[in-house]
Amino acid sequence: MNEATDTSRVVSLSQRMDPASERVGELLSAVRNIAGKHLQQWTGNAFEHVDDALFDLAEKAENNATQMHYFDGMREVRKRRPAVERSFLGAVSRNIAELAHPPKTESMNVPSPLGGVELSLVADNELEESLAITSMIGKNESRLSRDLFSVNQRLSVICGGHKVDDAGNPVGPAVLAQAFRQALHELSADMRVKLIIYKLFDRYVLSCLEELYQDINTELVRAGVLPQLRHEITRGGAKSGASSALAGGADSANGGADEAGDIPSDLLQTLHALFSARRPHAGVGLGAASLPSGPLPSANELLGALSVLQSQIATAGPLPHAQPDDAAELSREVLQLKGQLLTQLGALRGEKPSHVATIDEDTIDLVGMLFEFILEDRNLPAAMQVMLARLQIPYLKAAILDRKLFAHRQHPARRLLDCLAEQAKGWSQESDRDQRLHDKVKWIVDQLLHDFDDDMGIFDRLLVDLQQFQDANKRRSELAEQRVAESTRGREKLEQARRRAAREILDRIGENKLPPLVHGVLARAWANHLVLTLLREGEDSPAFKSALRFIDEFIASTRTPHDVQSQQVLRQMLPGIERALRQGLANVAFQEQDVERLLAQLHTYYRQQLGEALGPAEVVTVEEDAAMLAIPDNIQPIVESRNSQQDELEEEVAEVPLDSPEWHQVLALQPGTWLEFCLPDEAMTRAKLSWISPMSGRYLFVNRRGLKVADYSPQELTGLMTDGHARVLAANALFDRAMSAIVGKLSQPDHPAPADTTTE
Repeated sequence: MNEATDTSRVVSLSQRMDPASERVGELLSAVRNIAGKHLQQWTGNAFEHVDDALFDLAEKAENNATQMHYFDGMREVRKRRPAVERSFLGAVSRNIAELAHPPKTESMNVPSPLGGVELSLVADNELEESLAITSMIGKNESRLSRDLFSVNQRLSVICGGHKVDDAGNPVGPAVLAQAFRQALHELSADMRVKLIIYKLFDRYVLSCLEELYQDINTELVRAGVLPQLRHEITRGGAKSGASSALAGGADSANGGADEAGDIPSDLLQTLHALFSARRPHAGVGLGAASLPSGPLPSANELLGALSVLQSQIATAGPLPHAQPDDAAELSREVLQLKGQLLTQLGALRGEKPSHVATIDEDTIDLVGMLFEFILEDRNLPAAMQVMLARLQIPYLKAAILDRKLFAHRQHPARRLLDCLAEQAKGWSQESDRDQRLHDKVKWIVDQLLHDFDDDMGIFDRLLVDLQQFQDANKRRSELAEQRVAESTRGREKLEQARRRAAREILDRIGENKLPPLVHGVLARAWANHLVLTLLREGEDSPAFKSALRFIDEFIASTRTPHDVQSQQVLRQMLPGIERALRQGLANVAFQEQDVERLLAQLHTYYRQQLGEALGPAEVVTVEEDAAMLAIPDNIQPIVESRNSQQDELEEEVAEVPLDSPEWHQVLALQPGTWLEFCLPDEAMTRAKLSWISPMSGRYLFVNRRGLKVADYSPQELTGLMTDGHARVLAANALFDRAMSAIVGKLSQPDHPAPADTTTE
């Protein structure tokens, strides 16, 4: 189709070939104004939807920490939004203005949108960001190719013949996406928040660019710039067959980003580039040492060969008990799958193929590296590694059937493996004595090995079954966990009250030398009365203050009166002491006869203090005093010497370096975090941090059934981590950890190509 224009308005191109001319400045100013108007409106529209999107995700968050990430992101976006918009629009304006000063080189110095997909793929956090950017650019350049081609050609004329292509067009998806990425550096939000913003930028800005290009083309045609230009473009930059197949699996431009945190991306295409860069014979698949012969195996042939291998594993059955060498043997089998697959293809075909398509080899290598990671992942117990590793062939079949498995977090097969790994993370023989979890994981593995052919719905069904199992166990474990926490909280309150009572009594005794009878009453019976009063009524209650006054009076009553006046004071104190003792002893469940015996001993003691005459049987010596202490054995002493209490406190506070990485790691731990404990002379156990005491700061750990495993002070836990007896297990999903590790491994300059273990 031609774009019509009034030929009388056509301006000679020779007047506009000089980019420094006034006419070029006017045209670029018009382009800048059109772009600025549209982009300002669309960017604002995108940010208007950020609050709603983040709020919805926060409401659906799995835990408080994730919810706070989204709420913090909302606050950060509100605060920094004006700066982001200014930065983005300013960069667009500058890029358009720079067209008047084209560089000497053939193209603008702009990051390549697809071909140079940052193969180094630096930090883990930047992986998804790079892939999100790449996906947005590729999708929109393809969709807008007709209008974008016209804009490129007309801007090339304005620039004096300097070629403007998709990657260098200042209003093209590539440059706009990179400008927006730079503008988002103004935000310090979590990467999950940024990915949501990218999705909204794609939806409300890049998806609207067709209108912008039509307005720019209309304006430039009106000005006489290439009015007869036909919308015909050559697609020399089209993807190769392998890349197209990869993108076809990974690219779901319209519906693939509906789930939270699920950004459609060309992850497989990126990995294809990494694999290709590592292989000594790019483009040659399995069996690269020999020349290709015969047709490439089709997807159906690959699936058929894999089904035969799968049935062999299913028939062989699981290993009865995981042994130390099982993981090593399975690791060798993982690496040998390529050769086994070629051999099986040969058996089905009648001749062994020398290679398979590059896309299929990439998928085989990727799944192989995934299961290598599983067998090396220390977050999984060895027994669970062995069981999950048997899923390599079912997952390879799933990846061939649906290549979105690697690009989409919400893919059922991916979620099932993540859920299995999450359940397996907390497994130990001690916490699973009834084998419920072990048998459930084994059952799911067996179902996939025996029943999975080409029905991808099996992953949905098994995922639902596993989640129901998980929910039922979670309810039971949460009840047990709550009881453990309440019990621990009660013990801590009791211990805190015991220490408070002991401190109050010791402080009041001071340097006084009390008779054993009086000291025994205070250290045992009255200390217990103080503890119960603290727990029931609190330290500000009249009852607790009255109990403290009794201690002062009781101690004062032991001072020997030397005159009539002091004797009179003592006689006046005794009725109150007796009343208080009766009430206090009843509070700690003294029997009536025990109370009377104790009061009789005290009457004898005070008669001695007052110098009253006693019969021979009533005289009490110091030695007899201690022996006559009629306090029941079930009333345990609380008050010991001040030195012994100090020693106990010093033992609890172990010396740990407060600037060590382990100390900071312990302080950063949040409830829900799993740790592995390997204590000397004890079996390995895995436990979840369930509760951090607000009183003592101690960390309470429970197993997957919610039963208490241990509790440690921060200092004790730091010591265990420093000595290698405790370590924190990863909290992120297995698939995410694996993909980051694989990309990082392939990005290393000295990393060899995936091993070719073809068998002859």
